[in-house]
Amino acid sequence: MKRAIIFIILIIGITFFWSCKDNNINDNNIDNKQLDSKEENIVDKSTKEENEDKLQKNIEEMSLNEKIGQMLIVGFDGQNINENIKSLILDNHVGGVIFFSNNVESLEGVINLTNEFKKINTSNKFPLFIAVDEEGGSVSRTPNEFLAIPSAQYIGAFDDENINYNIGKIIADELKQQGYNMDFAPSLDILSNPYNTVIGDRSYGETSDIVSRLGIKTMEGIRDSSIVSVIKHFPGHGDTDVDSHYGLPLVEKSLAELKELELIPFENAIKAGADAIMISHILLTKIDSENPATMSKEVITNVLRENMEFDGVVITDDMTMGAIIENYDIGEASVKSINAGADIILVCHGYENELNVINSIKNAVKNNIISEERINESVYRILKLKEKYKITNENIEINTDVSNINKRIENIFD
Repeated sequence: MKRAIIFIILIIGITFFWSCKDNNINDNNIDNKQLDSKEENIVDKSTKEENEDKLQKNIEEMSLNEKIGQMLIVGFDGQNINENIKSLILDNHVGGVIFFSNNVESLEGVINLTNEFKKINTSNKFPLFIAVDEEGGSVSRTPNEFLAIPSAQYIGAFDDENINYNIGKIIADELKQQGYNMDFAPSLDILSNPYNTVIGDRSYGETSDIVSRLGIKTMEGIRDSSIVSVIKHFPGHGDTDVDSHYGLPLVEKSLAELKELELIPFENAIKAGADAIMISHILLTKIDSENPATMSKEVITNVLRENMEFDGVVITDDMTMGAIIENYDIGEASVKSINAGADIILVCHGYENELNVINSIKNAVKNNIISEERINESVYRILKLKEKYKITNENIEINTDVSNINKRIENIFD
């Protein structure tokens, strides 16, 4: 009996000893993990601070002309670099160029042209955004060597997030092989007005749910393949019956009404990490009865920046569209847009328009209409985005595997 009691006591003692030892090991592991986590956070914070210091130093060393140049993306004529666009890069230090169908003749031609832009830009301190509108469907600038990608409306009918993510990656891979680094896509407009002529099949659907889910997946596919995705057209172009290419659309909805529909996809995209947003030329009469969204501080700063907490890059829609040039002076409109909170002014057509905008911004700073501090805020966001995507002036080799891309397009819905 005594032996049995001693044996039981011995077993309990051994169990207690190993239990304590295991707890000590686990505690040590937890402590080590917490220490590792803290060290990683310190490193991340240190790297972030170093990058911020570097960006601030870059801005301090820039001339005003260089800063203003970074705030423009401009278009050009033809399939060759002419003296006008060359001057805009070399003399005015523009931060980016945009391609349209009339600039695209063949795959080899596009690659040669993007490479030439990068070569010319090597005299500047920062690489160019080389942008394009590539949504698929009716808005496509890819050369004929690539198969067509279906419209958003057609894709939306499948309601498959994986399809949209893969399409985003296909689009991005196409663009990378041509030398682009920015895509004005996808459209997050909800097709809520049957008389809409500018959005139409560019929308994924008629509800905020389907546009949010599919649009964000497309955005993520583009982004995950290292192309800057610019979602558009904030605050939503779906409930308009005027095409802003030709006139100024009016939307008579309150902010509360917009929050119930149009703003939902953008809010969700911001939460999903949207890097850049395009502002549309829409006059929201119940929010700002005087200025279209592109020029409205109420829309850009109060609603988008403060209310929706977006701190990425804000880009205007093309300032040479009818909604602007038929109603405003393009230079004055651009100045107003910057004061409203826009970071990049998009001027797609006309060398005189591009010079007008540049000179108007310079004069506005000179006359204290725009503060240099306001300019610096935008330049910081722009350089931060270029740094994030590791944009460079590095050339693209002409060895594009078109067949692989086309095979992926053929198998989109398999």
